Amino acid sequence: MNREIIRTERAPQAIGTYSQAVKVGNTVYLSGQIPLIPETMEMLTGDMEAQIRRVFDNLQAVAQAAGGSLTDLVKLNVFLTDLANFPRVNQVMAEYFNEPYPARAAIGVASLPRGAAVEMDGVMELGG
Repeated sequence: MNREIIRTERAPQAIGTYSQAVKVGNTVYLSGQIPLIPETMEMLTGDMEAQIRRVFDNLQAVAQAAGGSLTDLVKLNVFLTDLANFPRVNQVMAEYFNEPYPARAAIGVASLPRGAAVEMDGVMELGG
């Protein structure tokens, strides 16, 4: 299996034993991103819409480092500590995506790393 590890300084560095993304063939598996500011590795807090944008920006940076963009995502997983924020995810997601939208799951969770309120990961297919 030919595997390429994707890294970029434009997204938060891994805070554990994982890679920002792994490319296998034309498929890229993007690790979860939380609203960390890449330059400082500090958590963006406060406005939920800003936190969601930060997560999408982090995912976009990793997608670009892999040779794609968010429009190449075929699957997006959204993890929220409060599902009442799901309408905000839809609102912000509309700023980053056009139809056809990726497949998506939204999962309510008890907690996320570093006390984040939102985390997203995804699968991207290049060359399609």
